[in-house]
Amino acid sequence: MTTTGTATAGGATATAQAARLRVAGLTVHFHLPDATVHAVTEAAFQVEQGRCLALVGESGCGKSVMAHALLGLLPGNATVTGSAWLEQPGAPPLDLVAAPERVLARQVRGRLIGLIPQSPAAHLTPVRTARAQLAEAVRELGGRYPADELAERAGLRPEDLDRYPHQLSGGMAQRVANAIAQAGDPWLILADEPTTGLDRPLVDTTMAELRRLCDDGRAVLLITHDLRAAEQVADDVAVMYAGRIVEIAPAAEFFRGPRHPYAAGLLDALPTRAFTPIPGRPPELTRLPGGCAFRPRCARADDACAEPPRMTPDAPVACHHPLERHA
Repeated sequence: MTTTGTATAGGATATAQAARLRVAGLTVHFHLPDATVHAVTEAAFQVEQGRCLALVGESGCGKSVMAHALLGLLPGNATVTGSAWLEQPGAPPLDLVAAPERVLARQVRGRLIGLIPQSPAAHLTPVRTARAQLAEAVRELGGRYPADELAERAGLRPEDLDRYPHQLSGGMAQRVANAIAQAGDPWLILADEPTTGLDRPLVDTTMAELRRLCDDGRAVLLITHDLRAAEQVADDVAVMYAGRIVEIAPAAEFFRGPRHPYAAGLLDALPTRAFTPIPGRPPELTRLPGGCAFRPRCARADDACAEPPRMTPDAPVACHHPLERHA
C-alpha cells in the first residue's frame, strides 16, 4: 500500500487510504511509596500502515513501557495521560489511552494490535504445544489464516508446532511468538525487543519477517536497542532518552547522520563505526534533571541547555545545538 506520511513529532496528515497510530503527549508515571518514576514524558509520533517505525535507545529509557501503555498492560500504580489514536478507514478513531479495559480486551489486543513480547518463551504456556497455543489464538481472535499457514509464514515447519516451549530454541520460540502475534490478523504489530538473545543470523531472519509484514500492508512499531537490526527494517527512527523522544527522522537520513548528540553517540558506539561509548550514565527516572536530560553527558551543552528543548513538526529534534545533517 502506498502512503505519503512518515513518523513525525507533530502528527502529519495521513492519507485517507492508510490506517495509522497517532500518539500525542503520551506520559506514563509510576507511583512508588517514596518516589515517582517518570517513565515516559510527552511522547509524540505516528506510524502508518505499510511502514515500520523503530523506537531506539538504551535499556531503561521507557521504550517497553510505551508499548505496554498502548495496550493497557501497565500495573495499577501507573498513571497514563495523553492520547494514542488508532485511525482506520471506515471506522471512528479509537483513543487507546481513554479506552476501557473491555474495549482493549475485546477489540484491540490481538485483533487490531498484535504484540511480540520480550523473551517469548517465557510467555508461552509450558504444558501446551506450540500448535495448541497458536490454534487457540486463531480460534479466540477469529483469525483468517489457519495455524499451519501462520507457522509457515513465520518460518516454522509443521513438526515444530508439536513441540513444547522447553523444546524450542530461542529462534523457534521467537517465530512462534511472531505467528501468535499475527493470529488475529492485526494491522499493527508491536515488536518489543524481538532480537534479545538471538544470534545474528536469527536477528536477520526476524527483521526480514517484520519487513515482509510491512510490505504486505501491516505496520510495525519496533522497540529495540539493536541499531543494526533497526537499520535493516525501519522506514523511520525515533530516538528515546530518559523517557523522552529526542529525535525522529526517516531511517535513511538518521543512519546517514543523526542530529541529536545522543543519537549520534548511539551510532558511534557501534563496532562498525567509531566503537566509542557515550560517557557517563543516563539519569534515574525518579530524579530527572531540569532542562535537557542529556546535558551532563553532552560535549555541546551550554547555559541554553538549562531550558528544556522542544520538538516541533518542522524541527523533529529536541536539542538547542543539533548537529548538521550529512548530505
